Amino acid sequence: MLLHINPDNPQVRLITRVVETLKQGGVIAYPTDTTYGIGCDIFNRRGVKNIYQIKQREAKKPFSFICADLSDAANYAHVSNFAFKIMKRHLPGPYTFVLDATRIVPDSLTTRQKTVGIRIPDDPIALAIVRELGHPLVTTSANLTGESPLHDPEEIQATMGRSLDLVVDGGIRYGDPSTVISLIDDRIEVLREGCGDISWIE
Repeated sequence: MLLHINPDNPQVRLITRVVETLKQGGVIAYPTDTTYGIGCDIFNRRGVKNIYQIKQREAKKPFSFICADLSDAANYAHVSNFAFKIMKRHLPGPYTFVLDATRIVPDSLTTRQKTVGIRIPDDPIALAIVRELGHPLVTTSANLTGESPLHDPEEIQATMGRSLDLVVDGGIRYGDPSTVISLIDDRIEVLREGCGDISWIE
């Protein structure tokens, strides 16, 4: 089902409807500042399991998640002063920062090394959803593993709609996936180059 939401000023009643779906264990497609993502409530095991099945993804490969702001992120990742300064400068934005996870993060969303990917996208719809939900949202690109991300919500509905509980239509998004940067041990390492500029990294 497609749900059209204003990309600049998301309607509160529609965001509430999306969050109700998430609280019931639903899986949604939604826009970010890069491309469309697929997500669920990080604390809903059924939703997380369904996303692995939808993506046809290895169970050992965890997903990142979206936080509302840096204060929220600090509940789920150990953010050092070094990491905080970098994240404050570049978020919200098209980056995923990898940090050591706190104990609150479900095991299904951490690596064997207990690290986690944190996203704070510069997108009104995505941020409105996580703020209303009250905790993070799983994020992974809207595509099957190994295939190109889908940018058009109508195409997502046509190809993946049967597997999703809701497709949030915030318009077409043509961006590449986010740039992934590890800040583990206060060292900067680019793990994947994407939308986010890395010219600031020496």
